[in-house]
Amino acid sequence: MSKPGKPHDLVSLARRAITAHLSGRPLLKEEISDYHEEPAGAFVSLKKEGQLRGCIGTIYPVQPTLAREIADNAVSAATRDPRFLPITLEELDDITISVDVLGKPEPAAGLEDLDASRYGVIVKSGGRKGVLLPDLPGVTTAEEQVRIAKQKAGIGERETVELLRFEVKRYY
Repeated sequence: MSKPGKPHDLVSLARRAITAHLSGRPLLKEEISDYHEEPAGAFVSLKKEGQLRGCIGTIYPVQPTLAREIADNAVSAATRDPRFLPITLEELDDITISVDVLGKPEPAAGLEDLDASRYGVIVKSGGRKGVLLPDLPGVTTAEEQVRIAKQKAGIGERETVELLRFEVKRYY
């Protein structure tokens, strides 16, 4: 999860998708790399001056390819994250983008099966579900990770939940 000088091609794809959408034009098929054909869940996170500016993702793929999943989630992160106003084309140069490609979620028996720096977590209770990516600043324990995921899902602290964990490949 290093931060190379040149953006990874998945991050470049996310930026192209946002730029095309904000410019009012479709993302052309040739702008989506054929290299990433295997479907996977993915999150696209946008930051401005180190502060979250948008984050949308899918745990399981809903698009036929990873490239399409990332393009769609990038546009959603820029324009449909309900926590933030939509990003404008003028501010896009000030936005840093990261892409998390999710591995398949697997059951976790308890907190002992979690590691906040290695695994993301999914908490489920009834129809409510909360997700938190791994290796987030300020989240250093599995307990914190589960508490935040429960809070995001509207699940009470004392409610019992089903836990799932997943690994990610993060690209900058």
